[in-house]
Amino acid sequence: MKKKALSVLSIFALTGSLLAGCGSSTPQTATPAPTTGNSGGTQAQVQLEDTLVVAGNGATVEKLMKDEIFKKFNEKYPNVKLTYVSGVSTEIVAKVKAQKNAPQIDLTIIEGGEQEKGRQEGLWETISGTEIPNVKNVPQDLKVTDDSGVVVNFTPMGISYNSELVKEKSLPVPKSWNDLTKPEVKGNITMTDVASNFGRSTMIMLAYANGGSEKSIEPGFEKLATLAGYMPTFAKSAAQLQQNLQNKSAAYTTWTMARSLTQKEAGVPLEFVFPEEGGNIVPNIATLVKGAKHPQAAKAFVDFLLTDEVQTMYATKLYYNPATSVKLPDDVAKTLEFDRSKVVNFDYDIISKETSAWLDRFNKEIAPKTGK
Repeated sequence: MKKKALSVLSIFALTGSLLAGCGSSTPQTATPAPTTGNSGGTQAQVQLEDTLVVAGNGATVEKLMKDEIFKKFNEKYPNVKLTYVSGVSTEIVAKVKAQKNAPQIDLTIIEGGEQEKGRQEGLWETISGTEIPNVKNVPQDLKVTDDSGVVVNFTPMGISYNSELVKEKSLPVPKSWNDLTKPEVKGNITMTDVASNFGRSTMIMLAYANGGSEKSIEPGFEKLATLAGYMPTFAKSAAQLQQNLQNKSAAYTTWTMARSLTQKEAGVPLEFVFPEEGGNIVPNIATLVKGAKHPQAAKAFVDFLLTDEVQTMYATKLYYNPATSVKLPDDVAKTLEFDRSKVVNFDYDIISKETSAWLDRFNKEIAPKTGK
């Protein structure tokens, strides 16, 4: 299997439009925001608009954003009224596309695959290191295609297993993606279909583990056909995966380290494995919506997300790896360790072009095999 260094030159791979305001409720005149260039000299001040609409994931991400990050930002810029639009990345991109002629969202924080789709649709402004100074602290191996966004955190994909259930049933501790296709795993696995980044990434990594890749996906489909027979159905969401793990109807799943660690903290005895063949990472990328109403406030907010304070919040509260080299508490840094030399850099241009055909094939060939 071909292993590549960590890179997101192009990256593949929310419900409803509930708006939840946070921050000052009274619009005021724009606040000056000093900006600092890479040389350290202070440039001319820019004026922040008095409103900012941010779209991103819900659940724990939304809670951290509204309860802590928004409040910290308002300590610095008290006149900016902040509103959060919660949902999944696919729906956020669809919403931005639908509003293309009259954007209602200023800034999105979405998964890499959906960000790439939005880039291809021309939805994002270019990120400038001059206007957003902290961009310089994000390493080149996390660079986004055409500077169409900036990674604010990431987490690796891999295999999670319930250690108590595995021990109780004398099941194998997984080391490889191929361990999921062992006969003794039958009836003990839950995973999403290829419409989800989790299922799609698993199929691609199964291809890599068996001599293929996203450019030669056949081995992935062959292994996925085996897995289909091990499950009564493919899960439709991460929430369903979570439920199956919590009620012990499954011992294994494929998703991110961040989700695994969050569930472990909640009391589910999960262990995360970054397989020996490696795996992809799932980055969360901040993007500036093209033509949005509040560009200066959006740029200031992106810069704020890349501060040591917020990067540490992402790591300690959500178990996301920080995008910058911030110093983390030793226990957190150790918890988030994985072999970054084994990160597989997918060709997301290929994935973007092939996903529709893969999903059609999955529905025709793989889904009917579930439980058989």
